[in-house]
Amino acid sequence: MITKKIAFFIFCSITFSITASAQDAPVLTLKDAIEIALKNNYNIKLSQNNSSIASNNVTLGNAGVLPQVSGDFTTNDSRQRTKQTRNDGTINNINAHNSNNNYGANLNWTIFDGFNMFANYAQLKTLDTLGAIRLKDTIQTTVANVITTYYDLVSQNEQIKALKGAIDISRTQMHYASDKFQVGRASRLDVLNAQVNLNTDTANLVTQYQLFKAIKIQLNQLLIRDPQTDFSVIDTMVIDNKLVLADIINSAQLQNPAILSAQINKRLAEINLKQVRSTRYPQIGLTSGYTFSNSKTPAGFTLSQNVHGFNYGLTATINIFDGFNQNRRERNAKIQIDNANISAKQTKLNVEAQISNFYVSYLSGLDLIKLGEANMVIAKKNLDISLEKYKLGNITPLEIREAQRNYLDAQSKFFTAQYQSKLAEVTLKQITNSIDIKQ
Repeated sequence: MITKKIAFFIFCSITFSITASAQDAPVLTLKDAIEIALKNNYNIKLSQNNSSIASNNVTLGNAGVLPQVSGDFTTNDSRQRTKQTRNDGTINNINAHNSNNNYGANLNWTIFDGFNMFANYAQLKTLDTLGAIRLKDTIQTTVANVITTYYDLVSQNEQIKALKGAIDISRTQMHYASDKFQVGRASRLDVLNAQVNLNTDTANLVTQYQLFKAIKIQLNQLLIRDPQTDFSVIDTMVIDNKLVLADIINSAQLQNPAILSAQINKRLAEINLKQVRSTRYPQIGLTSGYTFSNSKTPAGFTLSQNVHGFNYGLTATINIFDGFNQNRRERNAKIQIDNANISAKQTKLNVEAQISNFYVSYLSGLDLIKLGEANMVIAKKNLDISLEKYKLGNITPLEIREAQRNYLDAQSKFFTAQYQSKLAEVTLKQITNSIDIKQ
């Protein structure tokens, strides 16, 4: 039949590029994808640089503990024309070149600033810790994105396989309809309906493949490589079904980046209060240096002078009255500590609520996987029986189509449940900062 040949040609031309590219593309394992992301991802590189900056800042000199030593040099030159009239009436004209050179080393050292330097050093170390937490959080977030995107591809690829299976069934149905039409046991309408079903399934496959390509581009973007880089994925999705809610919540209290960051912000607020209070104390510093001075004044009483020697001194200052600004700053610093406490409690509550929501999704996904697996077996048996009955002419084309839809729907729900559980599992591990980046 011409209709049968046209339908077969349409199916082959549309699906050839899909199957050919899938067969030729190299397999990208999840482990390889994570390694590439850890090496190339821009967010990780930026976070690593920021963490290095925070680490480099942790020095005694940056905290103000160490003295400052400078080398100074100044020179002044002038040319002066002097007319001198003496007591005896004689006049003396002098053209003088005056010069004054000073150079030496100077030391300034704050030896006491109300313990502010120690608060500064504690602040720098705390910021370094915060940078390390943010770096680990960025790594965990990136790895989680790679894992979820990768398994999204796995799920969508299984959907593609299911749609290909549906197309094979539609082709078989059209074959049966054509054979029965040739012997007069079916109408031409049955053949046309079978062809429409085949075309519909083929269009669904094309749409599904476009979705698969879009997610593949998204994964390539995470891996920082050419978005058109072709690859294939594995066809299995392993889910950790042993997660316990109490263990997750306890682990989050110790490792969740948001909770740890909130605790560090509270510590920074307390350090800020110490820094503000330090200005109540006197500021004491030492000054010292060794200076060389060389001056020439031909028109003066002394033609030249060379001086060198050691100098030292002590400075002290204390704030007596600053318009009550000291009290204002301390009150604000205390309010910031209170805000940090509130923020820490709110963050803890938000994390616990997030864990509870994803754990419910995780458990329901596991239940749906078991149910979906059983439904697929039943729907496949029903479809096989329906095909046999359709071949014998015992059921209508609508009934065989319904059986086909039920089987495809059962497959789709099973794959969706798998991905739902995997997504919840990965998110829960990301919240507790416990994703195994080695996989």
